[in-house]
Amino acid sequence: MEYKDYYKTLGVDRNAGQDEIKKAYRRLARKYHPDVSKEKDAEARFKEVSEAYEVLGDPEKRATYDQLGNSWHQGQDFRPPPGWEYRTSHGGADADSVFSDFFESIFGGGDPFGGGARAGGFHARGGRRARGGHSQGFRTRGEDQHATITISLEDAYHGATRNLNLQTHREDGTVEPRQVRVKIPPGVTQGKQIRLAGQGPPGMGGGPRGDLYLEVNIAPHRQYELRGRNIHLQLPITPWEAALGATVKVPTLGGWIDMKIPPGSQNGQQLRLKGRGLPGKSPGDQYVELNIVTPKADTEGARELYERMSREMPMNPRENLTV
Repeated sequence: MEYKDYYKTLGVDRNAGQDEIKKAYRRLARKYHPDVSKEKDAEARFKEVSEAYEVLGDPEKRATYDQLGNSWHQGQDFRPPPGWEYRTSHGGADADSVFSDFFESIFGGGDPFGGGARAGGFHARGGRRARGGHSQGFRTRGEDQHATITISLEDAYHGATRNLNLQTHREDGTVEPRQVRVKIPPGVTQGKQIRLAGQGPPGMGGGPRGDLYLEVNIAPHRQYELRGRNIHLQLPITPWEAALGATVKVPTLGGWIDMKIPPGSQNGQQLRLKGRGLPGKSPGDQYVELNIVTPKADTEGARELYERMSREMPMNPRENLTV
């Protein structure tokens, strides 16, 4: 029998990761699917691609296949090593198996189109052509679709519902406009993916839709800075509030609250408001950085006050500087 180089069939390197193998399979499955392909050998190529992915898409089968070594070549005469045995859950070969003899000799047979093939979400049923050459029952699950949704920081905090206008490509090449309603959960973080099952593109041959994955992008805020689940705020205060201490109103995503500024506070000092960040199982905090704003000496009285301060509170803030 002939050796099957499954890596060559999918056009991937032997060190390819599972994602790369999956993408290669999906691309080739769409190209050679008998319901849509115009290639004269489409059905045979589709079966070869599906068999290759049945092996390389399964880490256990792939490891077994790799044990044969990489010195074999496509089409080379092959016999299993003496004493070779591989037990698989779908049993041995049967008369209707559409796996190759090579596959059966290594893995014991089974039908990739009879319910055993995983094929990364693609389902192929039947596997034979009716008289006249028309394929019967070939169905594939639609590809998963990925998109980005940009929301405000307020939406991330409170949660929201949005209507998205999407365009997906049908099997016949036409574009399908759709509107999808998305629920944004409270406490969603930057980069989080929201999965909408069955909201992706339709499959071929009447197959089920794939899923829609929305990656959350939280837009920059004019007032707050988001770091993980924590919120950071620059709070302007007066010199006397910093020196004497005070209770001031501070904005948070949940509304205004009273916060105490301790006496002797310094510029750049951070105060923590526990649990005032994004909600969640472990809620974030809000960090308030004090920003002391110096009043202008733009009147005679203001200048006199600053001169009095310089006499009564002499200090050298640069005394620790060295060269």
